[in-house]
Amino acid sequence: MAVGPAVLGRAVRAAAQQYDAVVIGCGAAGMTAALRLAAQGFSVVVVEKAPTFGGSAARSGAGIWIPNNEIILQAGVPDTPAKAATYLAAVVDGDVPTAKQQAFLDNGPAMISFVMAHSPLRFRWMDGYSDYYPELSGGMPQGRSIEPDLFDGKLLGEELTRLNPAYMPTPAGVSVFSADYKWLVLSLVNARGLATSLECVARYANAVLHGQTPLTMGQALAAGLRAGLLRAGVPVWLNTPFEDFQFDANGRVTGVVVKRNGVSTVIGANQGVVVAAGGFEHNLAMRLTYQQQPIGTEWTVGAKENTGDGIAAGLRAGAASDFLEDSWWGPAIPLPEEPYFCLAERTLPGSLMVNSAGVRFVNEAAPYSDVVHVMYEKNGITPDIPAWLIFDQNYRNRYLFGDIAPMLPFPDSWYAAGAVFRAPTLGGLAEKIGVPASALTGTVSRFNGFARTGRDTEFRRGDSVYDHYYTDPAVRPNSCLAPLWLPPYYACKIVPGDLGTKGGLRTDARARVLHANGPVIPGLYAAGNSSAAVMGHSYAGAGSTIGPAMTFGYIAANDIANGA
Repeated sequence: MAVGPAVLGRAVRAAAQQYDAVVIGCGAAGMTAALRLAAQGFSVVVVEKAPTFGGSAARSGAGIWIPNNEIILQAGVPDTPAKAATYLAAVVDGDVPTAKQQAFLDNGPAMISFVMAHSPLRFRWMDGYSDYYPELSGGMPQGRSIEPDLFDGKLLGEELTRLNPAYMPTPAGVSVFSADYKWLVLSLVNARGLATSLECVARYANAVLHGQTPLTMGQALAAGLRAGLLRAGVPVWLNTPFEDFQFDANGRVTGVVVKRNGVSTVIGANQGVVVAAGGFEHNLAMRLTYQQQPIGTEWTVGAKENTGDGIAAGLRAGAASDFLEDSWWGPAIPLPEEPYFCLAERTLPGSLMVNSAGVRFVNEAAPYSDVVHVMYEKNGITPDIPAWLIFDQNYRNRYLFGDIAPMLPFPDSWYAAGAVFRAPTLGGLAEKIGVPASALTGTVSRFNGFARTGRDTEFRRGDSVYDHYYTDPAVRPNSCLAPLWLPPYYACKIVPGDLGTKGGLRTDARARVLHANGPVIPGLYAAGNSSAAVMGHSYAGAGSTIGPAMTFGYIAANDIANGA
């Protein structure tokens, strides 16, 4: 037996148990892989560093981007394999081999059908949540994304107490789907928003009346997959950090070394090991080594245990890597509790973003990853990290902001932390955030002109169907443009946040990890944010993290089962 360099020189207990496969990580990718292996009769164990299961998926809104899945086809979405392939190729733009793209598209629908057949999970179409580039050939303005339907947490029994909490827990007494959020933001000013709010209350009440513990979004996804593993008898070892791989004399991965009850222990894997341990968003050394500055670990909303353990072990084993410089970016407000990932706030009419010069620099309503790419690209020219989200009291009177209801004041702690500023005039606001007053005043005046005409001639905000998803349909002529006119005025600090890193071990169309010299590393697979993203540097639609993660976990399991 040979072990990786991370545990050389330390006492390692011989293989405590032998399985056909070992899965590292109990998130969406890992649980899907384990579920698929168990369904095909293979013995499998899931090892998880955290004291909880679910990883970043449990914290998320759980959108899942899978073209041509049975849910959207039954709903009448006019998707076809040809449209999906054309669209994904345009989005990825040559950064990922065609064979790998096609493997995702070919296996994604089957993965969703499999998960529904082998777990209590059910899914629903996120009607109207556009692909992020719907104007590209093959793009879908009504969207291809799905999310979990309501799930009864009582199906997990005591295991429910070990579910990783949501990033933003829903308020007590309501059951909210991700697709509801766009309407909840408008609940004070839109009839459908109010109706959606009431529906969320009724949904929760009905579930409780029937003796259920209702879960939605990432909580439902993680709980449903875990229920499938319980039904299949798959052991999940929590509080079991992965340390390194075990190899045979020919360089094949034959097991893993984990810390079990404080002791480094080998778990044997007869057929293969699947690395699904998340990215490295909470590993400062790796972020400083691979990513652009400024960067840190305090702006991410990924699970805190994601420190790149699987990626680092793969690199030590000689694996190739891709996209380590990139992440699943999004503008975030560095609140004192934790960063707030901005979706609707920067898109809603009556808000705009400025750089240190007090001028706009991006289409604020563009896909969130694109906005941060622009922030980094332009930061060296005119600093925009931090940038500032500017809005007025009219905006605050109309729309939900995070979990703060319209018209209610922001918490004092936000002001004390320097995350939010307020002033009775734009000039006074400019002074507080350190930008030229004349520039900010001029920027807002110019923006107000765009709002009146409905055309943003600087950055084309509102030209794409996607731009209008998180907007106010009552605002005309452009639902994502409205003037700022009612004092006081507000500025929120904007930094490059992320949902997790997207660079990782290079894999092929069969999810096998590739050596830097070209061939596969026998017995080693990767999925999710431990692997280089099939999306490359881009982001096809809502759920482009979780959809491919689950799919490549499924693909890895199939390849192991086929005796690779």
